[in-house]
Amino acid sequence: QVQLVESGGGLVQPGGSLRLSCAASEFTLDYYPIGWFRQAPGKEREGVSCISSSDGNTYYADSVKGRFTISRDNVKNTVYLQMNSLKPEDTAVYYCAASERVGVPIFPSQYHYWGQGTQVTVSS
Repeated sequence: QVQLVESGGGLVQPGGSLRLSCAASEFTLDYYPIGWFRQAPGKEREGVSCISSSDGNTYYADSVKGRFTISRDNVKNTVYLQMNSLKPEDTAVYYCAASERVGVPIFPSQYHYWGQGTQVTVSS
């Protein structure tokens, strides 16, 4: 059974940084595009960033461009989301997901396997 596990969330002050990790057991992440999504209370789940399986192409939402960086460590079978210059509006539950599509899918409906999420709270 595919199982994705996010970690690295927490409480951080505005302007701070966090690194989220998405790990998998019995599932090789580098075969799949991996996306990071977030959902704030009362809002729809939105795509934050994703990375392709083959050529390293990436996508970033406009709201996080220049602040967030997605990367893979295929040896550790982990995908990371480095989040810098965090803002209160970044507060949400962050999810990682794997897609069976090719390329850089950016919509939640294009993903097939999901983790349980990790809370990120940006507040002073």
